[in-house]
Amino acid sequence: MARETFAPWAEIVPGVGQMTVNEMLALPEDAGWQYELVEGRLVRMPGSGGEASVIAARLVMVIGGFVEAHDLGVVTGADGTYDLTQPGDAGETGLVPDVAFVRADRVPPRASPEYAKAWRLAPDLVVEVVSPSQFRPEMAAKAQRYLAAGVRLVWMVWPRYQQVDVWRPGAEQPTATLNLSDALDGSDVLPGFTYPLASLFR
Repeated sequence: MARETFAPWAEIVPGVGQMTVNEMLALPEDAGWQYELVEGRLVRMPGSGGEASVIAARLVMVIGGFVEAHDLGVVTGADGTYDLTQPGDAGETGLVPDVAFVRADRVPPRASPEYAKAWRLAPDLVVEVVSPSQFRPEMAAKAQRYLAAGVRLVWMVWPRYQQVDVWRPGAEQPTATLNLSDALDGSDVLPGFTYPLASLFR
């Protein structure tokens, strides 16, 4: 795989020039790949297998149910693109977390043109379910990119280890690594939310 230091979790798509987030969203669907845009460069990752898909769907349901019950905002799934372009970037960045939560007061108005596009904001919470082809150093780079864009809490879910790395702003390393005896904690981002890892990886 041709990887670059700015997106080590993915493969650079060969033969493609600079793109915008809107141009990426207009690409035809490709069942074998998931695409993201990092500083104007199109990158791709293999599609998720069954295990990762089940875990991501479980988190969408559990987090989504909690958010709906408390009227906190919205939860998006693995096709929700966020425009995380930062001032001074060489090009636009659009990442697609497996699960994301955005507080209600930050969601674009439903009647606005922005609502139907990639939202130009950093989610409050991002969850990535790591695939077998990805490893901790490269996913640390992705977590740090999310945090640098303004995400307040990142959960990197590792199915093969049955662990979750917790990332917070300013951290060079995960602030915690949770194991099967632990539980996810929404902290100040989703106050009151908890979910045992034993249920997540059942």
